[in-house]
Amino acid sequence: MKFRTLLIAAILALAAGFAAAQEQAFTNRSTELKDKAAADGRTLATLPENTGVKVIQRSGAWTRVEATGQAGYVRAFHLRFGATVESSGSSGGGLLGGLFGQSKPKQATMATTGIRGLSAEDFKNANPDGAAVARMQSYRADNAAAERFAREAKLATASINYLMEEATTSRGRR
Repeated sequence: MKFRTLLIAAILALAAGFAAAQEQAFTNRSTELKDKAAADGRTLATLPENTGVKVIQRSGAWTRVEATGQAGYVRAFHLRFGATVESSGSSGGGLLGGLFGQSKPKQATMATTGIRGLSAEDFKNANPDGAAVARMQSYRADNAAAERFAREAKLATASINYLMEEATTSRGRR
């Protein structure tokens, strides 16, 4: 009996993982479906903007998708992913009401881009290049050197309004 329960739980977990892995996305611009995850890959098809694709696997800058009856790779940045967000309904009922179906959550969809940030693992495995840092610091100029360069190049002082200043000025100061 215990083994059967564990087997059913494992099957349900696999099914949930399979469903999550095959999420829906849309192209946010015309993009090429490639045979491999590389810019020099052979183009299998050109997908127009707003083409629906089934995501098979995400991997860095490339995403393996299924579209137009073909499987291939597109740049992750060229995809718009949907995420469902649930918020509590206003019909009341609290926790018990939610358990017995009296209060149904509202669903909203928000779009995201496929941009990947740095993970804690990336920072842990980082390998700084001391020679590159020293070379970069050698290009640094102090104030006297910068003023001498500007004087020799006959550069003139220019005043630049920053975006926040322009926005405040165009609406009037508060």
